[in-house]
Amino acid sequence: MVTLVDSNVILDLVTDDARWSGWSSEALARAGDESLLAINPLIFAEVSAGFATIEELDELLSPDAFLRLALPYEAAFLAGKAFLAYKRSGCKRRVPLADFYIGAHAAVAGLRLLTRDPRRYRRYFPSVTLLAPS
Repeated sequence: MVTLVDSNVILDLVTDDARWSGWSSEALARAGDESLLAINPLIFAEVSAGFATIEELDELLSPDAFLRLALPYEAAFLAGKAFLAYKRSGCKRRVPLADFYIGAHAAVAGLRLLTRDPRRYRRYFPSVTLLAPS
């Protein structure tokens, strides 16, 4: 089993987020005990904003700790369709396409997704098993 780790969980730990770091730390440890942990290039990119060098980020997201998965083209197609449905739903909040791509990647590859923001994933990718706050 493989668990894709959403950038918000990693950033909670990096920034020691007062509200979420405890939950994210426990959830990440639990997921790591149950499965392999993984990231993709979009997650790597989202987390990279807080680092001056790629070496620093590579240390945090070590290939020994996180599988580095490629993004399948099937996920790109599904992400585009989910993003279009989102835009057509009339939501006022601007959500980046990358969030849809992460959900689509989990759906297409049969990955679990560890995230603390499950609403959008539940709605647009109902087949994905989410590890999220209740």
